[in-house]
Amino acid sequence: MKLTLLFTAAAISATAFTPVLASDYPNRPIEIIVPAPAGGGTDNVARMLNQYLEQELGQPAAVLNVAGGGGAIGVNQLARSRADGYTLLSTWNSPITTVPHMQRVQYSYETLTPIISTSQSAYTLCVSPDFPAENAEELLAELQANPGQYTYGNDGVGGTMRLAAERIFDAFDITARPIPFGGAGETLQNFLGGHVDIYGGSITPVLPYVEDDQAKCLLVTSADDNEALPQASGLTALGHPELETVLWRMMLGPEGMDEARADVVADAVARAVEDPEFQDFLTAQGETLNLVRGEELRERLRLETQAIGETLESLGLKQH
Repeated sequence: MKLTLLFTAAAISATAFTPVLASDYPNRPIEIIVPAPAGGGTDNVARMLNQYLEQELGQPAAVLNVAGGGGAIGVNQLARSRADGYTLLSTWNSPITTVPHMQRVQYSYETLTPIISTSQSAYTLCVSPDFPAENAEELLAELQANPGQYTYGNDGVGGTMRLAAERIFDAFDITARPIPFGGAGETLQNFLGGHVDIYGGSITPVLPYVEDDQAKCLLVTSADDNEALPQASGLTALGHPELETVLWRMMLGPEGMDEARADVVADAVARAVEDPEFQDFLTAQGETLNLVRGEELRERLRLETQAIGETLESLGLKQH
């Protein structure tokens, strides 16, 4: 009887305590880790979303860029943080579903708290205006004809962008030299500086340079074309829709974050992305809304982690 009473009392106490946790949260500023450099697609979208999120939560939210290791350094920092809801992660999928196959990290999709996904987009391959190609077919033909001659900037060993490119190159018997960077922002600056021949990264940061004729984007890694890049072809047009690899963004918390607090953040994000101005911003960046939350988000992470592991193994790239 005593054990039953103790258990019942504990259950009642826990039930009563959870709403209190949610009702007074947040009552101080929140830190949002972005595991990529400033200026890249993940950073740009995170900062724009952050403006609306602050309004919904009623507290300041500071963005902290922690780049390196294909995003692993920033995610490791989150994993070591207190699970009180005041340190969150705004990330793309690669550091969670791809990087753990390539390097030793202090986390997995199982040890982080899934909050909500926000949007998704293709990656793109872009070249300089004087590159001898004007469409995706000509780009692939040029790379085929010159194995190992061209370099492409990417998001590092194990990055999803590199995986997307290698899947395409493998299908078309292409050899190009991967040059890793800390994120799309660094990749873009090195591409514009002439240090790599091809920009491989998210669409968002390169768009202004496409509009200024400093770059031409010829291929996107989604099955379909992307309205933001009319010169680029999707993989269906190239006869390989099955090679689609997309970037998608999400918010996560440390392991053990209170579910009620995670719901507060998820609800705030869901309201924030309904703003027409934010949706217009996403469209202009070549992104679309993609809201998946809680355990459904964890399942998406599980399935993608498994599929990417199998793909990396088939390409001879898996290390862990």
